[in-house]
Amino acid sequence: MDRRAFIALLLSGAAVANPAVTQAQRSGLPVIGFLSTRTRKDAFFVAPFREGLKEAGFIEGHNVRIEYRWAENDNSRLPALAADLVNRKVDVLIAGGTLPQARAATNTIPIVFTTGLDPVSADLVPSLISQAGTPRV
Repeated sequence: MDRRAFIALLLSGAAVANPAVTQAQRSGLPVIGFLSTRTRKDAFFVAPFREGLKEAGFIEGHNVRIEYRWAENDNSRLPALAADLVNRKVDVLIAGGTLPQARAATNTIPIVFTTGLDPVSADLVPSLISQAGTPRV
C-alpha cells in the first residue's frame, strides 16, 4: 500500500470512528484540521495528501473541508494554531511533525500522524487499542 492510500485509509477510519462526523455532516461538511510546521509554499506533501483523499472519495470543497494552519517554520506558533483548530471543532487533526502540540490541544479529536518509530515505545500514544477496544490503524 502506498503512502497516499495509507493516509486516506487513516482519515476514512478516523472519520468513521468519530461520532462528531455525523453531526458535522448534518450541519455542513466534515472538517479536517491540517497543522504543519512548514509554510504553504514549501508544503510539498499537500498535493499527495489531497490525491490520497480523492482516491478514498473525499474531495476538498465537495464533501470535505480542510482547515490549514501553517507555522511558517516558527514552532512557537504551533500551540496557538493547534488550539485554533480545536476551537473550530474540526473532526480530525492531521499532525505530521506537530503531534506534541496537537495532543496538548485536545484529547477528544482523533489525530492522524506518521512516524517511523514504534508509537507506543516512543511514548507518542499509550496503546494501539482505541478507547472503544478496537485496533487503531
